[in-house]
Amino acid sequence: MTGKAPWDAGEARAMIAARSAEPGAMLPILHDLQQTFGYIDDAAVPLIAEALNLSKAETLGVISFYHDFRRAPVDGAVLKLCRAESCQAAGCEDLVAHLASHGVELDAQDGGPLRAESIYCLGHCALSPAALIDGRPVARLDERKIDAILAAAKSRPQ
Repeated sequence: MTGKAPWDAGEARAMIAARSAEPGAMLPILHDLQQTFGYIDDAAVPLIAEALNLSKAETLGVISFYHDFRRAPVDGAVLKLCRAESCQAAGCEDLVAHLASHGVELDAQDGGPLRAESIYCLGHCALSPAALIDGRPVARLDERKIDAILAAAKSRPQ
């Protein structure tokens, strides 16, 4: 993700060490790494495993179980579109089709200026359809707002 720090093993070690004594440290560590670097680098797996006295397989299992954790950097903006019941009732599937008409397929692995992902419930049901754009909430999403998000994503430096 643009605007994130490049992977730095020393910084990752410090982040892991800062939380390793906390109960349930795995998820906070993973969130910290992703927040800083935009993804969980494969080199972090043995560092986390060692700090938490877990196997690398257990650590990788947690990372792969939660869809929000990335194992590679994402170029461009990330739109997480809620597709839960309230947002479906408010027309989110029409927005999926609108994105597709602009060449943006939800949950595709390829890059581009905008990556769109399905998410199921942001807790913003009164503001449906809801989404997150680079972690910031967007309420009452419509085609006009999608077009603005696409235009902003295309104009971002890569």
